[in-house]
Amino acid sequence: MYKRLLLIMFGLTGSLIMMAGTAQAEQNTALYLAAESELENTELNARDKDSTTLTPIDQKENKADIDITAAIRKKIIRDKHLSVNAQNVKIITRNGVVTLRGPVNTKKESKRIQKIAKKIRGVVRIDNQLEIKAP
Repeated sequence: MYKRLLLIMFGLTGSLIMMAGTAQAEQNTALYLAAESELENTELNARDKDSTTLTPIDQKENKADIDITAAIRKKIIRDKHLSVNAQNVKIITRNGVVTLRGPVNTKKESKRIQKIAKKIRGVVRIDNQLEIKAP
């Protein structure tokens, strides 16, 4: 009985070790593939940790700024001439100053979004930090 239990424990331990090695290999492969992907944005995320760069967390919580942001987002989403990238830009409003951030496909999209934002009542100024995505 003791030998049987020892063999089972040895077999289970060996299996766990082999599975852990496979999982680690798969994780390393995924990390390697992600580094080559155009979805890789580690540098942008590091930049956004800098306290001088506005992120959506910096959005003011007063009603006027929230209303401005919502109005801009609604107009951008309804514009069928804009790409998915353009429709997903970050919009941060602080005291009527709107910061636009994120990737867009073309300079034309950047200008179009800026124009949409300027037309919204209550906007004091636009800080267009949109980035043209490389083809």
